[in-house]
Amino acid sequence: MPVTGILHTTDGRVTHLTLNRPEALNALTPDQRDRLIQLLADASADPDVRAVVITGTGRGFCAGADLRGGAAAGERVAGDVARVLRLGAQRLTAAVLDCEKPVIAAVNGTAAGLGAHLALACDLVLAAESAKFIEVFVRRGLVPDGGGAYLLPRLIGPQRAKELMFFGDALSATDAERLGLVNRVVPDEELEKTARAWAERLATGPTRALALTKQLVNASLDTDRATAFAAEAAAQEINMTTRDAQEGVRAFVERRSPDYQGR
Repeated sequence: MPVTGILHTTDGRVTHLTLNRPEALNALTPDQRDRLIQLLADASADPDVRAVVITGTGRGFCAGADLRGGAAAGERVAGDVARVLRLGAQRLTAAVLDCEKPVIAAVNGTAAGLGAHLALACDLVLAAESAKFIEVFVRRGLVPDGGGAYLLPRLIGPQRAKELMFFGDALSATDAERLGLVNRVVPDEELEKTARAWAERLATGPTRALALTKQLVNASLDTDRATAFAAEAAAQEINMTTRDAQEGVRAFVERRSPDYQGR
């Protein structure tokens, strides 16, 4: 049975994933979350896909996990919660971080809880002026999940991360940009156009080099200098076997623009 609530199109080497439950501010059901994970894996493995855009419809980007399905009710067996998180919210964040294509979040509205972490796991974050980011967990008496305590300190430092997580206040798009959570804030009516332009530019780039660069940057905050330098050398060794690297060098020597094919 197909999963509703997620629109999936690929246009001009760019995969667009649109959360489409505007009546629920695009809160994710388990089926939708798993579908999103699969679509990210498919985009990662498809050589014809060279960039991904994640956005939402209506007033919300994503209000987090949909908690109305009775998940909080009934008797729990020890280990259930941790297992659900490992296989659910954490797996979604990992799917974005591990995707071998650049992923852009086009945050069209409220991004709360897991929805905020979905956006912040992306490689580039565009936000509409009306967008808001909310670490909503403390309002529900919950610990942040979906990788929030991993992502935020790396993006803005531990003190700022604690402020957002301890108070759970809504953060405007402008303030998110000021803190470094957002690459650029644009008028609401320009969000889709800007995200498309960024994605199309990435889709003409050296896709394998971008994937290796993403891996190096994501790993750098967890490694020492010697390990990071060794990973850099290995990545460059691998990259120099690609057609795009060879084309880039030829284009430089021949004083022309390179024609990257993503291979």
